[in-house]
Amino acid sequence: MAGEVVVDALPYIDQGYDDPGVREAALAMVEEECRRYRPTKNYLENAGPEPSTAFETGALQREMERVQQRLPMEPLSMKRYELPPPSAGRLGEPTAWVEAVDNSHAQLSHQATRVLNLELQLQFSTEAWRSYLNVLQALVSSSQNIHSQLRKQIAAVNWERKRSQTASGARLRALRRRWAQLVSDNYRLERAIMQLEIQLEKVHYYSSDST
Repeated sequence: MAGEVVVDALPYIDQGYDDPGVREAALAMVEEECRRYRPTKNYLENAGPEPSTAFETGALQREMERVQQRLPMEPLSMKRYELPPPSAGRLGEPTAWVEAVDNSHAQLSHQATRVLNLELQLQFSTEAWRSYLNVLQALVSSSQNIHSQLRKQIAAVNWERKRSQTASGARLRALRRRWAQLVSDNYRLERAIMQLEIQLEKVHYYSSDST
């Protein structure tokens, strides 16, 4: 039957794996198959287009283009941390001073938010970290339980396989003995038939001579 796989190995009852030359013969078969195997140029020719741009953002695409063009990375902008006054040519413009004051307000608001975040961290980070560790410990315990259950299932499968192969081994040995007995019986029958045929030929020969 096409595509059918016949498993004829019974590792729990088969013998001879450690015999001299067995490992070398298996490795030689693997090497021979590797020599006969000729891979195609493209392993993924039937896999369709690669979705490499599915998760690329605009910033990531621009960065990839910069790397491809071998352009230097833009330096880190520190403008939001600076409080520059209006330029020398705009010192007399009220709008320039308004922009400078707005920038200072934004800087102060940003620093106030950072200070607030630090205060919240000092007040709540200990409990937040403890809660995170509790969640992490629960995940570890759950993973360990799943791992233990899987190991039990694997052990059960291996035990059932060993039991099945042991029973099959006993049946195979009984069938082998039966086969050997039948072959021996057939051999004895063939010899007895040959002897009878020889005796019949002799009887027929003497009968024809007497006549």
